[in-house]
Amino acid sequence: MINTYKSMLHSIAERNQHQPEFLQAVDEVMEDVIPYMQENHQDWFQAKIVERITEPERVVSFRVVWLDDKQEVQVNRGYRVQMNSAIGPYKGGLRFSPTVNLSILKFLAFEQVFKNSLTGLPLGGGKGGSDFNPKGKSDNEIMRFCQSFMTELHRHIGSDTDVPAGDIGVGGREIGFLFGQYKRLRNHFTGVLTGKDTAWGGSYIRPEATGYGLLYFVQEMLSHQKKDISGLVVCISGAGNVAQYAAEKSLEMGAKVITLSNSSGTLHDKDGFDAEKLAYIATLGRELDKYTAKYTNATFHADEKPWQFACDIALPCATQNELDANDAERLIKSGCILVAEGANMPSTAKAIQLFRENEVLFGPAKAANAGGVAVSGLEMSQNAIGQSWSREEVDERLKQIMQDIHQTCITYGNSKTSIPNYLKGANIGGFIKVAAAMMDQGAV
Repeated sequence: MINTYKSMLHSIAERNQHQPEFLQAVDEVMEDVIPYMQENHQDWFQAKIVERITEPERVVSFRVVWLDDKQEVQVNRGYRVQMNSAIGPYKGGLRFSPTVNLSILKFLAFEQVFKNSLTGLPLGGGKGGSDFNPKGKSDNEIMRFCQSFMTELHRHIGSDTDVPAGDIGVGGREIGFLFGQYKRLRNHFTGVLTGKDTAWGGSYIRPEATGYGLLYFVQEMLSHQKKDISGLVVCISGAGNVAQYAAEKSLEMGAKVITLSNSSGTLHDKDGFDAEKLAYIATLGRELDKYTAKYTNATFHADEKPWQFACDIALPCATQNELDANDAERLIKSGCILVAEGANMPSTAKAIQLFRENEVLFGPAKAANAGGVAVSGLEMSQNAIGQSWSREEVDERLKQIMQDIHQTCITYGNSKTSIPNYLKGANIGGFIKVAAAMMDQGAV
């Protein structure tokens, strides 16, 4: 089994050189999946399921040319990675950031396949974006970029083919510009994008969904241990939608949130945030350090991460590989009992290993942050039937989906200790549905 595992990963690495994020994501999944296949599905090896599931069905790369406000031509690169459509149309966000490259998008698309599978909704996995940086750009520049981007992308997407959504750098404004251009080009008003405004086909609580879903999953993890979140101290990284709505839901559940962060550093409020403070943070944009002028008991720690502060629960909600082994050791030493990932793959492999060895509850991203795509799937359902569900109805459906994902993780994440192996459960639970569908649909 060890030789099979190593040889398969070596072969995948040879085919995907210089793509470390993608290979990290593959390794994380296959460590659990290959032994499961050895014990239960030898026929999947013969059908080359691993080799097929780690190879995108299609990768589109294209030039994006647009005019800035100085009437100068700018050129960016756009991508769409259509990873797997075995259980439904490709579904996954668009990311606009200078850090975007093929390795990151393939890792995100690969994770998305299993995340979408875990929701129980008929969604395949994909991801896309551009190395365009929206920071510092005017609304008109962003509009012109989005229109140019969609002028190429529209050929490759559709409500029954591939349904993009937002991600880092792509919020409601960008979705609006993208949708408007798609509609002009295709003369078709359709649910081709999710994250739309509720006035024209969007779903309630879509902006909140990832953060809310994360806390619903945390609540299930604690309940399984006969514990409650009320009164516990929470450290959160990030300051965008996921982090802010995770903080909001944490407060609603009775927890005390003491940190948020961005690429400049960490904001620590020893008194804990409240609704008024979170509302103020939302007005600061990237200038979190200004918070301390109004709330003088708080401190801003430039170029530092939140994991130095003692907490019961850590929620990394910023970016991939933000929480490393040193951070994990700090959290363990401070008495942290639970880590759940709000961002995509924010914990390094060594950090996860340390959490497992020290019996810290660990909720992996593909399970814990599936709330966003779950509500995107609900938005697609509403578009398909021409209805709009209430905020309460969507929230209740989201909560049920997160509870179902937790149960799947428990079912497949059996452990020799009292701490469930949520990573194993999510990997196997997400994989087997996709693999079975691929087998049903033929090997070639």
